[in-house]
Amino acid sequence: MKGNKASILTVAEKCKNIMASNWEGRLSTIIADAKDSKGDIYSSKVKYMVKRGKPYFWVPENDMHNVNTILDERGSFSVASPYPGPLANFFISMKKLPARVALTGDVVPLRDDKVQIAIETLREMILSEQKAMSEFGYSVSGILSSCGPSCALRSENLQELVDRCEQYVVYKFNLSLDSQFAPEISSVSSCMFVDGNGGTHEVNLEEIEARKADILSPFSANLIDGINQSEVRRRALLLFCFVYKKANVKDAYMLSIDRKGFDVLGKVVPSPTMKDDGFGEYQWKEFRFTFKEEARCVEAFCTQLVQMEEEALKNVSSYSGLGSSSS
Repeated sequence: MKGNKASILTVAEKCKNIMASNWEGRLSTIIADAKDSKGDIYSSKVKYMVKRGKPYFWVPENDMHNVNTILDERGSFSVASPYPGPLANFFISMKKLPARVALTGDVVPLRDDKVQIAIETLREMILSEQKAMSEFGYSVSGILSSCGPSCALRSENLQELVDRCEQYVVYKFNLSLDSQFAPEISSVSSCMFVDGNGGTHEVNLEEIEARKADILSPFSANLIDGINQSEVRRRALLLFCFVYKKANVKDAYMLSIDRKGFDVLGKVVPSPTMKDDGFGEYQWKEFRFTFKEEARCVEAFCTQLVQMEEEALKNVSSYSGLGSSSS
């Protein structure tokens, strides 16, 4: 395992991965009201895809956004890091929010010819993900088979947009680097990364556009859920914390994954010097684990995870005297 800065994603890379790993976000627009709504905001969840770094929304035809954007194209869009199954229950119980990306820009409707191009792009993306799924080996399918019934693939969640495209209005979210508007109108695009502790980090749009999302991002929600739904793999997370971080952990969840490694939430058994965090005798702490080599595909990620599990188990066996004796 590596531990230098090169093993950690930049904030821009985290933003790109979050956008590529989800399929639904919260769109907010300014309410259109002839009586002057004084800038009141309307928000709703919409499904989206990302093409060349820009989100494209599919908004139901009866949604208020379709009226609001006629008078004012300004909007904001928020996307959370995937938190399926047990992870969602954890966030609810702890009254916490996952890491997320908050964007501001212009919500622009597509012309009919551009709508067809967007639909074809989405169809190709879905087919590509389905093809990848059919070619995954045992190391991947073994994890995905543990997914809960509510954790559908991203491609399955987006299929409806292709099958019922006539029921939606398609928009492009412009993250323009050069605003043509006066500063007082506040139509300048921006990107903000909000970490799991609520800290905000402004991200340069040029850096966002220059980065590419990890190839495993579209499957991250399912991999996270498959690990968290498996008792065996949850126990392996405990071993990781003990062997690699020297931490005595009572419980653990896979929090996020990327090509360089993964983040684990561990319920740490308190030491005499540990401060009380207000959640009782245990303290939840985030641990970062990095791979020896970057995982350039889903198969490589799962293979290295299995190798770490085997290595951690051997280490624990040697600690307890169950392994081969060399003393």
